Amino acid sequence: MSQTRRLAAILAVDVAGYSRLMGADEEGTHERLKALRCELVDPKIAEHHGRIVKTTGDGLLVEFASVIDAVRCAVEVQQAMPARDTGVMADSRIELRIGINLGDVIVEGDDLYGDGVNIAARIEALADAGGVFVSNTVHDQVRDRLPFVFEDLGEQQVKNIARPIRVYRVRPEGPHPNPPPRAGEGSAPGARVGAAEPPALPLPDKPSIAVLPFANMSGDPEQEYFVDGMVEEIITALSQIHWLFVIARNSTFPYKERAVDVKQVGRELGVRYVLEGSVRKAGQQVRITGQLIDALTGTHLWASRFDGSVEDIFELQDRVAVSVAGVIEPTLLAAEMRRSAARPTTDLSAYDLYLRARGALYPITRERTLDALGLLEQAIAVDRHYGPALSWAAICHMHLVRDGWTEEPEISRRKASDLARQALQVGENDPGILTNAGFVLAYFGEDIGVMIGLVDRALALNPSFARGWHINGFLRLLAGQPDLAIEHLETSLRLSPRERVGTSLSLMGIAYFFKRQFDEAAAKLLRSIQDDPGFPPPYRALAAAMPIWAGSTKRARSSPGCAPLPLCSCRTIWLFATPRTVSSTSLACAWRPARQVEHILRRTLHVDRRRPSSHLGRQYDGAAMARRAQ
Repeated sequence: MSQTRRLAAILAVDVAGYSRLMGADEEGTHERLKALRCELVDPKIAEHHGRIVKTTGDGLLVEFASVIDAVRCAVEVQQAMPARDTGVMADSRIELRIGINLGDVIVEGDDLYGDGVNIAARIEALADAGGVFVSNTVHDQVRDRLPFVFEDLGEQQVKNIARPIRVYRVRPEGPHPNPPPRAGEGSAPGARVGAAEPPALPLPDKPSIAVLPFANMSGDPEQEYFVDGMVEEIITALSQIHWLFVIARNSTFPYKERAVDVKQVGRELGVRYVLEGSVRKAGQQVRITGQLIDALTGTHLWASRFDGSVEDIFELQDRVAVSVAGVIEPTLLAAEMRRSAARPTTDLSAYDLYLRARGALYPITRERTLDALGLLEQAIAVDRHYGPALSWAAICHMHLVRDGWTEEPEISRRKASDLARQALQVGENDPGILTNAGFVLAYFGEDIGVMIGLVDRALALNPSFARGWHINGFLRLLAGQPDLAIEHLETSLRLSPRERVGTSLSLMGIAYFFKRQFDEAAAKLLRSIQDDPGFPPPYRALAAAMPIWAGSTKRARSSPGCAPLPLCSCRTIWLFATPRTVSSTSLACAWRPARQVEHILRRTLHVDRRRPSSHLGRQYDGAAMARRAQ
């Protein structure tokens, strides 16, 4: 079949909340949609010389030869919709979303293909219920020819389209641009009847979130105080994330007990993300659910629930608030990294370069570390006082030294320390900067007590900072405090349950080793290896622990009161952490390991060959020493 191309105005329309409507009343919804098309939509399309290209269960794709006809048709359909819903309950109304694009399309038979069609569909997905959104190509053609108001919503990144699309909301001009309240609805408190909807607030220059009032599903008005208190605690916890812009409770409280459109909330409050949820109480048990939504696209990013007892209501509120903040922080960061990765490389701010670097760094390899470092250096060139970029550049240089990935380790060591100190100067109250700087400077031999103080300060500023708890656990291990190390590492895993757990389990295994709890040590180390088989430190630690675990566990069990193994210095731990110091395999050989240790040593060598180090020869020699020690 031959293909041709032509310029066309493409209108995409679907029903907002179609799945919910069908789930509530399948046959009734289907009949109402048939009537809507027969009585309104199809006649309007014909009146404006449109052609229906295809239909879906709840939508249409329509072609117009004139973009002016397309926009007129869309506005007239939406203006006629409120009258059809008179007397219909709010959750049963049929509301349409319409998106229009003008572009080049591929014509094959009666069907249309190409980006011109795809962009129309993506714009329709951005539209409000009852709204008409158009692309910049449509706006440029009709803005002076139609009596409508075009509200600029800025550039929007849409799925599978390489470049951002500038989108406009279409509103009829006149004294009453908004439809009157529908049956059963009054005006919002303080609203002026017939007044124009306020313009959308611009998004701030950092990630932004609004926490809406949670729904009280218990049917008990007496529980409202608990529900409101829960939301307030979550807002407080999120406010401690310094890189996040959080809307105050007084601005979100007016949405209480209102059916809201998340996209509309995002525009009215000027936020990219919205958190909503509910609370259900039965006896002394309570269940709290929450979901995080991208207010621009309506995409659900995260959802979870928390169960607890109301016997200690304030402890429950604190626990849920910290847990929600701990999970949301990495979720938002991941969403921001995806958003930044989709932006054109000619329009990158220091923040975008920083986000790209964070996305490039993990899983850690030499190439990824160098790529991330290059992006961070670009960010610092744009803004030399950008603390997060400075602190993560220090982390990258530390990785290069730690894993033997640089020919000039002394230069990288000096750069890492200098960058960490610069970051502290510009971000002394930023938990992420305090944590990274403390980590790097402790690695390179600064006073461990002072560095722990930096991370303790970070956790005081943001108690739900999972990475802070992880690094604090690591530093506590260096300081010879294995009990605190285990406690802090467990807190990190609880706050960020979706993270890879191998590193934390590896550190916990080492802590249990120094507590002489060899069964626990081996179990944690083996689980760490299962989670990340390419991560060398747990192999080294297991090689060192194996002879004691195999030969001394019985004696340890018979003497439960024996003292923990001594922790002479920070370097004792680094034997497990890095191939750049004396190999832990040599330490294992000093304890005359059994034959099974050789397998672990060889596995360590195999893994470390993927993480090159100038000290691999020592590890192989350790294996030979193990054989001679039999």
